Amino acid sequence: MEQMIFVNLPVTDLKLSMAFYEAIGAANNPQFTDASAAMMSFSSAVNVMILTHERFNSFTNRKIIDAHSQVQVLLALSRESRAAVDAIVDQAVGAGGTADPTPKQEYGEAMYGRSFTDPDGHIWEVMWMDVAAMTGQLADQHEPAAV
Repeated sequence: MEQMIFVNLPVTDLKLSMAFYEAIGAANNPQFTDASAAMMSFSSAVNVMILTHERFNSFTNRKIIDAHSQVQVLLALSRESRAAVDAIVDQAVGAGGTADPTPKQEYGEAMYGRSFTDPDGHIWEVMWMDVAAMTGQLADQHEPAAV
């Protein structure tokens, strides 16, 4: 079986969050959706479980932070091109998110990244990378100095 990831996020408005994630390309899986939680899938391996605060608190006794003013994790998704990075950020803004809460990442022709927040303030970074070019740039930075 392919390894999967399930990111669990507390949300204040389940229906609003479902609409947001659908607007940026995730599909709802009704098998794992009820009045307190929804499974939103970006692919067969990448899934976001959005949970009401009450449901989220059934998994932990730790306090849910206000992601608009605090951060505990940065979530990241890859995209197939620079244009696709810009497109998902635009979609996020159109669905109620905020663009670029973190600095843009530009490494020439090797990597490009931007970010957005969802309605609850969770930060998603989105990046495109030319793996061969990026690997070459990193190797060049770590070459030993000539003697």
